[in-house]
Amino acid sequence: MVSSEYERRIAARFATFDQDGNGYIDREDFYGAAKALLTEFAVAARSDKGQALYGGAEAFWQGMAGMADRDGDQRITRQEFVNGAVKRLRDNPDRFAEIARPFLHAALDVADTDGDGAATIEEVGRVLKCLGVPEDIAGPAVATLDADGDGKVGEAEVIPAFARYFTVPE
Repeated sequence: MVSSEYERRIAARFATFDQDGNGYIDREDFYGAAKALLTEFAVAARSDKGQALYGGAEAFWQGMAGMADRDGDQRITRQEFVNGAVKRLRDNPDRFAEIARPFLHAALDVADTDGDGAATIEEVGRVLKCLGVPEDIAGPAVATLDADGDGKVGEAEVIPAFARYFTVPE
């Protein structure tokens, strides 16, 4: 992949995390994502699902900060993201899946409105939209997640796909 294409993809990944668009990733971006999901699915923050989602957001933030926040200012700049997170994640996508797992598990649980252990394609689409994924990308992405065509998406499908999306090859 040419360097400009790689840079474009990295910029898109960074923007996904920088929920408020202020030019860096911080804890508030992760909490903002959790709050948006809880609002979308009308789940109370103080409920078990809400607390699990905020706990997952905190774990995800801590994992990302540990990999990328080189100056310890509790902010990940785009450069830190490229030099820290992306390179480490590319070298070890399983590690990324593990730091994202608590948040993704809780997000799927919030989206699983019928409690059967998997979210529908529509519910996952709503999650992606809440996280700022444009609709023209979210629709095809959700369709590929439902590999068996049953209309449901579970953790076993989401976590590896999420890791693949963020572990961009050069």
